[in-house]
Amino acid sequence: MHHFISESPWDGRAVIEQMQQAVAARPDMAGGVLIIDESADAKAGKMSVGAGRQHNGRLGKIDQCQVGVFAAYAQGDYWTWVDGALFVPQKWFTPDYERQRRKTGLLEDMRFQTKPQLAWQLIEQAKAANLPFVAVDFDSLYGRNTSLRDACHAAGIEYYADVPSNTQVYLEEPTVAWPLTKRGKPSKHYQVVDATAATVQQVRDDPTTEWHTITLRPTERGVLVADFAMCPVWTVRPDGAVVAETLLIRRDHDDYLTYALTNAATDTPLQTLAALKSQRYFVERSIQDAKSELGWDEFQAIKYRAWEHQLALTILASWFITETRLDWAAQHPRDPALVEDYETDVLPALSMANIRELLRAAMPLPQLSPEQAAQLVVKHLDNRTRSRRSRLRKRSTP
Repeated sequence: MHHFISESPWDGRAVIEQMQQAVAARPDMAGGVLIIDESADAKAGKMSVGAGRQHNGRLGKIDQCQVGVFAAYAQGDYWTWVDGALFVPQKWFTPDYERQRRKTGLLEDMRFQTKPQLAWQLIEQAKAANLPFVAVDFDSLYGRNTSLRDACHAAGIEYYADVPSNTQVYLEEPTVAWPLTKRGKPSKHYQVVDATAATVQQVRDDPTTEWHTITLRPTERGVLVADFAMCPVWTVRPDGAVVAETLLIRRDHDDYLTYALTNAATDTPLQTLAALKSQRYFVERSIQDAKSELGWDEFQAIKYRAWEHQLALTILASWFITETRLDWAAQHPRDPALVEDYETDVLPALSMANIRELLRAAMPLPQLSPEQAAQLVVKHLDNRTRSRRSRLRKRSTP
């Protein structure tokens, strides 16, 4: 198993691409949303590839961890991991880390990439694989990166980018000027001459902002409902370019607020905007499934190839679960009369726990005979004895 994960030259990238093609080939997965998010895994030591003291979102603090940027694909009640990339801190590319780069097998042509750059790489790979997504969602770490939003727009990709509450926007199209310095040269800093900036939080508090209550989707606990507001805004890039976007504000019933900028067509109905913006939940669910059910949290190897192999196998398992749920829904359509019998509005879909039970029936654990069990015990004792002898020899060697 160690050789299979860390040393074997099988191509993890090819497995991921084949899985993406399988997703694209299913008509019932068309029209979904690609969602980008990161996730950290705590590491006790410093030798694991990409490990370092960096932000661990799960713990909410700086910690010794390994961080990956992941892409999930969601369509309706179905979701799956589809891609990922390891974030390697910049210090790993310094001369001081040359020995660790060799030991962990980092590719020689790898260069430092920020998390937004890795996110764009995942989006490009999804597009090249013809994944049938209609929009991309990402949280504020990626959403506030104007280069990532501009790259999506230039590629014709609709985005829903969460941004912090202090993000500045203009409610009227601003004019940008470059004042002259005392030496008569254009300044390096632009000025907006005919519009006043406002934060997205101020737009939320504006009494003229119109709010609409929208039902998003059924959940296990009922129906997800939230208030939404939208308005056209303009943002100014660091190079002075003025970009028209739409501000979308979501307010949950516990008063939790999120703000997003989108390049969706201005005539897009608010119901559609709200539904697409609210798909970010499914990447968090995908990461939770990967860690709690699919073995991602059991990864203990240190090499880059091992990380890529573990990613490929986890993605494959994630798609197996999703495809099983899709096939079950197609082969066993729900009787509409059950809605009345249960006095409910929606019947639940097959869950991962349900599929686990089906697998236990289809793939029962092997039952060992007493002789086979004794052979395994003897083999275990033999291996432990050989290991102890090897350690003693190493200690006695001068």
